[in-house]
Amino acid sequence: MTTRRSVPVPAGAERIDLRTDDDVRIAGVHVPGPGDTALLVVHGFAGSWSQERVSVIVERLAVRAPVIAIDQRGHGQSEGMTTIGHREPLDVEAASVWARERGYARVVTIGFSMGSAVALRHAALRPRSEGHAGADAVVAVSGPAFWYYRGTPPMRWLHRGIASAAGRAYIRTALGARVDPRPWPDPPPMSPTEAASRITEMGVPLLIVHGDADAFFPIDHPVALHEAAPGSELWLEEGFGHAEGAIGADLVDRIGTWATGKPPYAS
Repeated sequence: MTTRRSVPVPAGAERIDLRTDDDVRIAGVHVPGPGDTALLVVHGFAGSWSQERVSVIVERLAVRAPVIAIDQRGHGQSEGMTTIGHREPLDVEAASVWARERGYARVVTIGFSMGSAVALRHAALRPRSEGHAGADAVVAVSGPAFWYYRGTPPMRWLHRGIASAAGRAYIRTALGARVDPRPWPDPPPMSPTEAASRITEMGVPLLIVHGDADAFFPIDHPVALHEAAPGSELWLEEGFGHAEGAIGADLVDRIGTWATGKPPYAS
């Protein structure tokens, strides 16, 4: 949850407009790159593909593969309101459908923070094995393992904010995220840990990336995700903070290598 400084559409990129299964218009961008694996970037809460902190990741990844980045519902230029991870898997599925129709052989989702939980839930709920566009692999960066987590000051602040009309108004004005005031269903949506378990049970590769300096979600979150998903890969990064605002170029390159099998700047 940092500044909202926006950047222009990257050179050679195209804006895309998508429609979800529940009829929400989702805005995004497609940045061409080498190969037939599309990397689908899913931002965190209060993010957007046009934010500088996200755009630099998109452009770095596009050196080795085509990249699709979306504004999730309630964010940026997309319609609707954010449900903090509940309905957002439909946004990712719409982008995956677009990538398949464009002819990409593989789609790898790369989610950050809230987007990590969304990418996990999308792969578990919309698997290719059941006829959906789905994901061929998932990268979960700086994400939560548990719903309703309030163990750190930033997460306590966020929960207080989304729980009141005044807080939601502040979030909309200051952070640009339009929060749905309706409560989650009871029981709540599939948790990130349950989603991670389903992903590896289906044989979908899963990489979990987390920093030991994350101020939002401490190390027990990535550990819980990893333990719930036998066969997943866990990178605990020394000195790495939280999500898009803290990730360095080297780590982006390593994630891109894992997702595509290509070393940095390979042709």
